[in-house]
Amino acid sequence: MITTNTPASATPVASASAAAPASAASALASGTTAVTVHQTARPHGFPTASDFAFVTSPLPAPAPGTALVENLYWSVDPYHREMMDGDFALHEPLEGRTLGRVVASREPSLTEGDLVFHRRGWRTHAVVAPGEVRRLPRLDGVPLSAHLGILGGTGLTAYVGLTRIARLRAGEDLFVSAAAGGVGTATGRFARLLGAGRIVGSAGSAAKVAYLKERVGYDDAFDYHDGPAHELLAAAAPDGVDVYVDNVGGEQLEAAIDGLRDRGRVVRVGTVAQYNSPRALAAPRNLSEIVEKSLRMEGFLVRDHRDVQEELYAFAVPHLRSGRIGLDETVVTGFERIVEAFLGMLRGGNTGKMIVRAAGAPR
Repeated sequence: MITTNTPASATPVASASAAAPASAASALASGTTAVTVHQTARPHGFPTASDFAFVTSPLPAPAPGTALVENLYWSVDPYHREMMDGDFALHEPLEGRTLGRVVASREPSLTEGDLVFHRRGWRTHAVVAPGEVRRLPRLDGVPLSAHLGILGGTGLTAYVGLTRIARLRAGEDLFVSAAAGGVGTATGRFARLLGAGRIVGSAGSAAKVAYLKERVGYDDAFDYHDGPAHELLAAAAPDGVDVYVDNVGGEQLEAAIDGLRDRGRVVRVGTVAQYNSPRALAAPRNLSEIVEKSLRMEGFLVRDHRDVQEELYAFAVPHLRSGRIGLDETVVTGFERIVEAFLGMLRGGNTGKMIVRAAGAPR
């Protein structure tokens, strides 16, 4: 049985000031009231707890053709920060990847007790229609939280990036930025199973660098605070790399372009370096090398690759059961701490996937 892993190297998440107010905490305890999180303001730079509000309401009842889901696990992700600048409506419930249990149903295809994945997160309960959910398979020996991490959108992003975008070939060398995050740890583990050669990552602390090398299987890693990115990457991968999986952008993307061999590939996943910055990034300044070295740079949205989900299960589940793949997770217990967990994740307070778990949720 693989157990949920909250790495000892993880930095504590934000302080309790980001927690739900007492009224929301009381509503959570009652079990008869729903609680949702709303965005109340557009952040300027790094968001704060005051940009959110916990809102209570009567427990919703499902209409014909829908079901009521009690949410059990929530994903907080870097892309939420980008959406706070305009994609999320103010004073409305936020969205996010969530796992829950059907507790009342007026839809024959959704029965009470079903475990489902849906995107109506950042709330304790949601009314959903069949087209809005995916029923989760029962995978003996695999914790439920894996469906938000290595078997969920996080793992699917890593798997699609390697197999569909980079088209990684056995023996090729790889550099991954933000390697100690959810996508970064999954990328390292999957790349090793796919036969990659040398795997190098960047992270934000010495503890995370050690975790990558000792637990995830990276051949080398560096703390990007320790010097110019191009020097750190050149020391870790002196012969260059074939593929760069970019979760950061900016200076590390520039360094990777310098370090890529001819016909190398850049897989663009995210640009965490600019999410909380009001100014555009100066780097990369070496885009001419994309032409000179015949490089390919491609971004993608994981939602366009949902057809790969079953392939991911077939690839990863046997390795989860055997223990060859471990879970890289930082789990925060209590829905009232979801804002705290989100802000902590943005500050790098997680190793692996940041997940919020309802108190008493099955594992």
